[in-house]
Amino acid sequence: MSQANEERESSRNLRWAATMAGYDGPVRLAHADSSARIDGGSGAGPGAGAPWGPLERAAREEREDEFLAPGASRALGAGERARDEEPDEWRTCFERDRDRILHATSFRRLAGKTQVFVFPQDHQRTRLTHALEVAQVATAMARACRLNVALTEAIALGHDCGHGPGGHASEDALDPFLPGGYDHAPWGAHVSLAPLNLCAQTIDGIANHSWSRPAPSTPEGEVVSWADRVAYVCHDWEDAVVTGIVSPHQLPAAVREFCGQRRSMQLGAFIHGLVNATLRSGQVGMDEDAAEALSAFRACNYERIYLRDASVRQGEAVVAVLRALVEHFADRPHLITETSAAGRPDIVAGGEEAIRAAVTYVAGMTDRFAFRQAVAQLGWDPDKLPVGVGS
Repeated sequence: MSQANEERESSRNLRWAATMAGYDGPVRLAHADSSARIDGGSGAGPGAGAPWGPLERAAREEREDEFLAPGASRALGAGERARDEEPDEWRTCFERDRDRILHATSFRRLAGKTQVFVFPQDHQRTRLTHALEVAQVATAMARACRLNVALTEAIALGHDCGHGPGGHASEDALDPFLPGGYDHAPWGAHVSLAPLNLCAQTIDGIANHSWSRPAPSTPEGEVVSWADRVAYVCHDWEDAVVTGIVSPHQLPAAVREFCGQRRSMQLGAFIHGLVNATLRSGQVGMDEDAAEALSAFRACNYERIYLRDASVRQGEAVVAVLRALVEHFADRPHLITETSAAGRPDIVAGGEEAIRAAVTYVAGMTDRFAFRQAVAQLGWDPDKLPVGVGS
């Protein structure tokens, strides 16, 4: 580095260091020239006779009947949780759930888990970006229908936290090891997110977001079920177009006529169909023409993306790796560092507890960690690992 660059770097570091304590004012400020005020510049705080004041959690709960639809979920105190908690001063129970999910390890790991493409390229979706897009679609609908936005967002952000590495192929891989098989929806609600002590409504929405599951008990949960399908159908197609797997003209003509070829238009059309139908009927659903277009869109995705030969081969490779990892760790539970097997010398290698611990461990892995473990622990041939698109 040249002397001039070193001096610039040193000057920048000094400027950053100078802001560490903030700036003096009526309270400590983040910016030396801060002028933004919540009292409009009157200087009258809520305790000085101002007509506004803090809107604490309890006060907001009391006002929910004013702005929520009759069937929308209401927040109450600390919420219905497996372990009792004291309510928060400012946040409703569903807002706390949303915040806990955002900070959860299982949520962060979604950034390293397959949506459609293993080892996604920079601009392809991961399970994390998928969850964020589902949350956008779901909250847009929830606001329009006067549902509980915080609960909707919590369910949407947490809905895929039970997914294993390698996409839906992980469910096929883990199925044989559990009585009743592996389903990412209830696994996420009851295993991956269990330490968060979430509200019953949040758990129910996450556990039952898949259409093959029983219906969620809340309209917010039903909204997320629709938002999940709308989001992935649209963004998976966009990723496939950008990657060159499909061409825009291959989208069925009826779908293009209904919602166009751009993702923004498609999302808008489907959200419009959801909001219209829900407000008209009082039940969470979609207009018939929108539902038919969405169904045709999804069928096209299955034919041209999810079930194409390369995807099937990729899924088979994922299944082989993950099953071998579960068998390896079930026979060596002392190697498991993040589950109930840790520090449990009483767990019998190959026994039921060891197998469940191994499934929990492997299901929580990101794609790269799982495949690195296959090479390091099993001596797996790297040439036989799943590969990303274009590899």
